[in-house]
Amino acid sequence: SMPSEMLLKIFSYLDAVSLLSVGCVNKRFYQLANDNGIWLKLYSSSLQPKWTIWKMKPKQTETVSLGCAALHDKKPGYWKKEYIFKQTSAFKNRVMRLVKLLDPYTGLPCKNKEAMKDSGLSWVIVLKDKNGKEHVIEKPNLSFKDTSVTMLWYGTDWPCLDVLSTLKLFGVTPLFPGQSRPPNKNGPRRFSLIAEYHLANLTESSVAVGADELVQLFSLSPGLLVGIWKEKNEIAFVMASLHYNQLLERSILGSATVQYAAPPNKPLLDDIDPEYGLHDYSLHLDLHGRSCVYLCGSFKGLFCRKGDIENGYLRLTVVSLKDNRKHFPIIGTLGICWETDVFKGNVKDCFMMDLTLLDETGKPFWCFSAPVSMELSSKASGLYDYMGHIYTADCVDSEGKVCVEFVWLEETKEYIIVSLVLYVSTKKVNSWYGTNY
Repeated sequence: SMPSEMLLKIFSYLDAVSLLSVGCVNKRFYQLANDNGIWLKLYSSSLQPKWTIWKMKPKQTETVSLGCAALHDKKPGYWKKEYIFKQTSAFKNRVMRLVKLLDPYTGLPCKNKEAMKDSGLSWVIVLKDKNGKEHVIEKPNLSFKDTSVTMLWYGTDWPCLDVLSTLKLFGVTPLFPGQSRPPNKNGPRRFSLIAEYHLANLTESSVAVGADELVQLFSLSPGLLVGIWKEKNEIAFVMASLHYNQLLERSILGSATVQYAAPPNKPLLDDIDPEYGLHDYSLHLDLHGRSCVYLCGSFKGLFCRKGDIENGYLRLTVVSLKDNRKHFPIIGTLGICWETDVFKGNVKDCFMMDLTLLDETGKPFWCFSAPVSMELSSKASGLYDYMGHIYTADCVDSEGKVCVEFVWLEETKEYIIVSLVLYVSTKKVNSWYGTNY
């Protein structure tokens, strides 16, 4: 029953976060909280306090009242949208400035963690059932590595797997980061779609990674692991591994419905030996099991020649089976650690692989983080130095594939990597350089 004029007067004392919140009360409050006069004051005071934005002509120096054309010619909510757009743009620019400095070791931004903290960035998954109902799962356990971050969600009240249709992974930031009040899930937030996965017929359509006594692991590209209880055939946990390359962009610059697309690469002219396919590439490789690291290494001076291009791939040999000087051991027994609020376990003979391939200029060329499973090879070790079982691990995505061979040494209880070969898709190379291999 309170007159609109009195409500507008009260609303004029609110900050932007409170205005957006009060607009969710009912239809009338929403319309009043869109008032252009209130939002124009917020816009001018917070973004451009030293000069006015509602001058009639460039030569005029006097300002006009808030009842001018800046208000009457605009639809309700216009200045609210302008305020949000300006605040969001300033926030994105501030975060992107933090990640301009690159680490020469990995070729990735040095201040990823600082930028994430400054932005208030978090990640959520949204489970959607076949009736269209959505279930938002927040607050994952985070594990940071040199080139990736691993997120683990679990709970006891998740919907049954049989009724689920899709899973969406979002980056979430407060709409107005840095304001006086701390962000919370009931405040205004911005969702940026990172990936969408289809859960229908999950156990038949996805790749089985491994299992222990309690759960089975299934992999969905890109970088998602779903743990299924063996007894109940229900979701026990969801684990996502995201590579730092473009992580902030995908988590911030996309929209709630459309994923962020990186701009195309601008290649440098290169007139080096025409017999080279690729040259002077660098690889940074991490193998981990979420809570422990098995390998962290860099390899320089990688190249391939024209003869290494076949079947739509360019071959980069990182570790050769014949050159035992470059063979190196793995620390610990390979496996992926998981946990819930009650149980925990370790699924052996699998791991998370973080691959960062840099081109000759040191720019990230091919990056991913993905679960990989190992398989016992039927062939026996033909290496004089190693007498043990051979294991293979292959990882494939749209831009290439990685093939690794391990030898298990029973005496020392360790794996030795004896072969590591990258196969880069010619489509990826052609789009990167604008060439035609």
